[in-house]
Amino acid sequence: MKIIKYILHYVYVILKLSNNYVVYERYRKKYNISPTFRFNGNGIILSGDGDITIGENTYIGEYSSIQSVEGCSVLIGRDCAISHNVRLYTSNYDTNEIIFENMKNKTKNGNVIIGDNCWIGVNVLITEGVTIGSNVVIGGNSVVTKNIPSNCVIGGVPARIIKINDNKE
Repeated sequence: MKIIKYILHYVYVILKLSNNYVVYERYRKKYNISPTFRFNGNGIILSGDGDITIGENTYIGEYSSIQSVEGCSVLIGRDCAISHNVRLYTSNYDTNEIIFENMKNKTKNGNVIIGDNCWIGVNVLITEGVTIGSNVVIGGNSVVTKNIPSNCVIGGVPARIIKINDNKE
């Protein structure tokens, strides 16, 4: 009986991995993704009719999503570590224009740009129109709503600079 359970579990894992492989290969064909980019787990979603470009030796963790609406781009540099459950969005409701009666809310759109050598912690949200410099660490559970310069550590809701690393070029 244990052998049958083991075999069924093994078959389930293979089917799940093969399904991820098919989906992730579709993303590679639709978007500009480096061959050395790694989908690091299940449930990763890349969506939208905009552009998504991801550099070399970067990875993204489980249940993360990148959304790029038509006319917008998400650009992620090389050597970036993007943790689990991270969200990058190029479109969001405009809080100044919310109309609850008819739910025809206006949106604001903007590119999301992430430099090289960035480390993005778990559960981070990066909103539309944000540019993040190179060599940046973003602490877990942060909400990034404004541009971030290179060579710093940020965190919080909303995210703020915690430390500037002067030893970086």
